[in-house]
Amino acid sequence: MHPEKRSHTVRVKVVYGLIFVSFTSLILRAGYLQIAHGEYFRAQATTTSLSQVAVLPARGYIYDTHGNLLAYDKPSYNVYLTQIPHVTQDYQSMSKLLAPVFRVPADQLYQQMQQDKQLASALLFRNVSDNQVSFVIENQHDLPGVTVVLDSQRTYPQGDLAGKVLGFTGAITPQTLEMYQKLGYQPNQKVGEDGIEQQYESLLQGKIGEQVVQISASGMPIKQLGFDPPPTPGKYLKLTLDGHLQAFTQNFILQQIRGSKNNSTIQNASAVMLDVKTGGVLAMVSYPYLDPNWFPNQLGAHQKYLQKSFVQYNTAIRGPEPPGSTVKPANLLTALQHGVVSPYTQFIDHYVTEIGSSEIHDDGNHGIVSPSYAITVSCDAFFYHVGLQLGRWLGSGSSNGGGQPAGMSYTSWLHTDFIRGLNALFEGERRFGLGAMTGIDLPHENPGVFYVDKNFAKVPYNLDEAEQTMKKTGKYKNQGTPIDLAFAGIGQSQLFTPIELAQYTATIANNGIRLQPHLLEAVYTPNMQQRLTPKDKPIQVFSTHVQDDLHIPPSYMRIVQRGMYGVINNPMGTGYYAFQNAPYKAAGKTGTAQLGGGLDNSVFIAYAPYNNPQIAVAVMVPGGGYGSDIAAPIARAMMDTYFKERHQFFPADQWETTAIPADWVTSAAYQMPERSK
Repeated sequence: MHPEKRSHTVRVKVVYGLIFVSFTSLILRAGYLQIAHGEYFRAQATTTSLSQVAVLPARGYIYDTHGNLLAYDKPSYNVYLTQIPHVTQDYQSMSKLLAPVFRVPADQLYQQMQQDKQLASALLFRNVSDNQVSFVIENQHDLPGVTVVLDSQRTYPQGDLAGKVLGFTGAITPQTLEMYQKLGYQPNQKVGEDGIEQQYESLLQGKIGEQVVQISASGMPIKQLGFDPPPTPGKYLKLTLDGHLQAFTQNFILQQIRGSKNNSTIQNASAVMLDVKTGGVLAMVSYPYLDPNWFPNQLGAHQKYLQKSFVQYNTAIRGPEPPGSTVKPANLLTALQHGVVSPYTQFIDHYVTEIGSSEIHDDGNHGIVSPSYAITVSCDAFFYHVGLQLGRWLGSGSSNGGGQPAGMSYTSWLHTDFIRGLNALFEGERRFGLGAMTGIDLPHENPGVFYVDKNFAKVPYNLDEAEQTMKKTGKYKNQGTPIDLAFAGIGQSQLFTPIELAQYTATIANNGIRLQPHLLEAVYTPNMQQRLTPKDKPIQVFSTHVQDDLHIPPSYMRIVQRGMYGVINNPMGTGYYAFQNAPYKAAGKTGTAQLGGGLDNSVFIAYAPYNNPQIAVAVMVPGGGYGSDIAAPIARAMMDTYFKERHQFFPADQWETTAIPADWVTSAAYQMPERSK
């Protein structure tokens, strides 16, 4: 045998033989000795001492709804400094010995050792190489208390697939140290910092164990004596997320942005698909994408990208934007329930609507429109009328600016009828979950906002305060204008998130039953497998939660649903061309909201199949143009993929599997996100 090769083999054997703490999977495979009493330990400590080294548990795995692995702990070598009673530890000489091998300044390492000496065990180096492990083992006599631990590194095998949903892990910060220590955490323990990792930290973390080690008088480890107690791995989580659909959607959105005529103005995009029957999130995409493998050790290499807008921001739950005409179905239901519109109303669209001394326009002259057809063709003038009628601003038309009721001053109207109308519109939307927290099981959800105009600027409108004040005093001082009623009617006085829009769409599909959206599907005991199968039985299953029953008359709901059906299936519908030749019937609504600077927010909502809804989708692309330009094609592609995967509607030669696509790792969306645009 070649001398160098033999030497390396011997060193590796020594390394593996002396590593104190085993990764949980190795413990389970090889077995362990659990010591229940201290007598055995004391008998071993005649001329030696015993040291207990904290053994961190393996973090729980995360899977998608089909059992595909999304996150797990990979073994990695870490170097720790353990304090040994009655043994001199010369940090100065130890730091000088270690510094060149680990490529750190000796004085910096010395300072770290000094700062950590109050800790029983402190992390010095993470993810060290075999050569560095060998060096520590071979120089143990000069490095008392410096030990190699086979720890774990959080790994996301699919890269940036659902990266903002999964979140990432990181070190406990000085700001959170006290909180975590009260919960029994070690200072060197990694914790979830965003997404599912943070939301379900208590399930994923597991319980710390302790390795009992016999130490010689000189501080050298002699042998392991067992675990007291052994570490307990974290629970395994199965999400409602469909990894195949998620991968497709991330790729398709990237392709659509690259090919869009508005490419240069699109900074972010979001899409959410919900299971209408359960509220489960099947897909949640937030562009630009983020690879959780970067945290915490690769941040420096990606710092420039991470500093860009929206990169670390899940806009699907945190990025409210103007919804545009997607709110018209909710506003029509409000108008019907308040009696300002009837199922038989025939409205004449003259293209121009005068409000006071102002003039606003529709996108086109739609002639005579019914309530249902007003949704199909997205008639702005009809919904200007809805808002104005709810606020009792009377008489506005193509040649008349209208006004407050006779005998009432403008100021009195502004503080009474105007507020009642605005409250009716906004509250009607909020009942569907718009402008409110949906309760999605992710941290940092940011609810939508309602607005009014104040001195030509939009300011937040406190709906709760307005409603409470009106109830107590009958009036609410406000600086809005009649145009606010018209703009609220078409979705230009609101900001909503994609998750809110998806929940709203599912509620329409469910005939007014609003379900809480969620990502957790089930919890399992750990068993170290790369894939969950139907044979694996969960110990906990998420129960569908009904948040509200809106008790909307079925006849009113059918008017809205028929209008949304026409959006996609009537050649005059604003979403017709995006869904041409679809083998299933869907219902939807386009939205185009002005963002300022000549930019439009492209928005689309839809559910399918129309007669027995399974899924609801919301897509939002700020800067993407009209709702039919980019948002609607994305929703269509997502729905197609969902049904192909479930072998519905499409011929067998177009069916797809539930596995994450084999070409995902070579796709543009998987590649370094910095290069994705």
